[in-house]
Amino acid sequence: MSDAATSDAGANVAAIIAGGFLAYRDRFAETTAGAAPRFAGRDWSGMLAAPAERLDAYASCVDTVVGEVRTTLGDRLAEHAVWAAAKEGYTPAVDGRPDRELAETFFNSITRRIFHTEGIDPEIEYVSSAPGPGRQAGEGGADVVGFAGTQADLAGHLSGLAWEAPWVNLERDVTLAVAEIGRRFELLGVLDVVGHIELLSEPFYRGQGAYLVGRARAGTTWLALALVVHHTARGLTLGAVLAEGDDLSVLFSYTRASFLVRTACPAATVAYLGELMPHKRPAELYTTIGFHKHGKTELYRDFMRHVAAGEDRFEHARGIKGMVMMVFTMPGYDVVFKVIRDSFPYPKQTTRRQIMAKYAMVFRHDRAGRMIEAYEFEHLRFARSRFGDDLLAELAAEASRTVSIGEDEVTLHHVYVERRVTPLDIYVREANPIKAQAAIIDYGRAIKNLAATNIFPGDMLLKNFGVTRSGRVVFYDYDEITLLTDCNFREIPDTTAPDQEMAADPWFGVGGADIFPEEFVRFLGIRSELRDVFDYHHSDLFTVRFWRRAQERVRTGEAIEIFPYRRSRRLGASARSRLGAFE
Repeated sequence: MSDAATSDAGANVAAIIAGGFLAYRDRFAETTAGAAPRFAGRDWSGMLAAPAERLDAYASCVDTVVGEVRTTLGDRLAEHAVWAAAKEGYTPAVDGRPDRELAETFFNSITRRIFHTEGIDPEIEYVSSAPGPGRQAGEGGADVVGFAGTQADLAGHLSGLAWEAPWVNLERDVTLAVAEIGRRFELLGVLDVVGHIELLSEPFYRGQGAYLVGRARAGTTWLALALVVHHTARGLTLGAVLAEGDDLSVLFSYTRASFLVRTACPAATVAYLGELMPHKRPAELYTTIGFHKHGKTELYRDFMRHVAAGEDRFEHARGIKGMVMMVFTMPGYDVVFKVIRDSFPYPKQTTRRQIMAKYAMVFRHDRAGRMIEAYEFEHLRFARSRFGDDLLAELAAEASRTVSIGEDEVTLHHVYVERRVTPLDIYVREANPIKAQAAIIDYGRAIKNLAATNIFPGDMLLKNFGVTRSGRVVFYDYDEITLLTDCNFREIPDTTAPDQEMAADPWFGVGGADIFPEEFVRFLGIRSELRDVFDYHHSDLFTVRFWRRAQERVRTGEAIEIFPYRRSRRLGASARSRLGAFE
């Protein structure tokens, strides 16, 4: 084919991909814009479904584009020159867009679907994004609203939000909020009056909450904060003031579904959030505002920069080796890599396909702040020298379907990447008694939070849970996870003969979905002094009554909100009725 024909074919492909990206952004924007009326109308089921709708929109638009490109190119589909021309034509088409980095990632999604690229091919993929609108050094870009830090000014801002719903007691709320902001400054040693509050103009919606995110200034000191608004049956109420440190980290955690927030320039929003939470990587912030694919792109790029800058080697992650997954990490970077083993020893009764389906379910499910985001990658390639000999030997012996080991390179054909946490069994062994007890209490709370969102962990051993940097307990082993409503919780029948209790096998019939909560006490593996603490707070987990009640609440559609803040952060807690479950 002539150069002109190749160029024309590339231009056609570029136009198809650009059209597909615009269709995705329109669907994303439509779903996101629906958050405000859903919040105003207390449509909690719709709010819960929205993040998954956006994930589906991306997958659907990619599928559509790939189908159109296959039809358009025919037997030229795999011609490298055509795709190089497509990239050349696509770049000016998206160059001036405020979401250019998302457009580039969308292009990469198409090429990787077509070519199943190992590593990166810079001729047909965008390796890094050049600074676009709102990303130049010194340019803020984020749309914020500023006002004086008085009760009257805060009340004016809150009453001006277009929710068309009454406030229960706005005067009380702003009085409590301004006092709490002042108290948080005092904890920092700042005694100046709060002189200015600055908030992003668009609220962040998730679950049953709306979050006004920004910062306040007293003297010359800035304090990052988020104001939490709830819409109760009585009306709007300001639930909490979250500020700095763990408060915002938990709110924007990698264990939660994404926010619904309108943003014309995602990079500007991410940059602003990065100023508020400098310990958060752009990858995590892109993901938390709904751009999962670009968050994954940013994570890959950031990790590869880490690899290029040092000599860290992959090694086994801390913790008991899993029967289903091999887990390894690079010490200087806080993620783990998980690959599926070729086969699973007894008593595991599962398949590779079933395990992948479990991870896909978690990807779309409300994670309630208790399940870690898992990024799914294909065909990642690293230098062989970055793997220790013992790890390479185990990969070769037990994960040959997933990992290719060459003389110079190792390719991970399918891998899940998750944030690294401290396994709970290790944490309670190494932590001081107070922290160990707090973790065990939160472990039970995590199980209950998961149940409230229709998740039964399956294997509830401590080794399958971890403790985050902020001390929260999360779940990360998904191979036995199931919907709570698919379980049949039973009591162990009484024995009818003296020797039955001593028998190795049960004396009663057991179905595949049958679960006996009273047996949990024998299998959790909590040492004695911590067992007493766990029993005091969570002995109801050993009863059929708790689990059947949880199933009933899910089946009747009861909206149980898992609020992303501690009860102590709640404004006027003693004066308010219980809204939901607190962490």
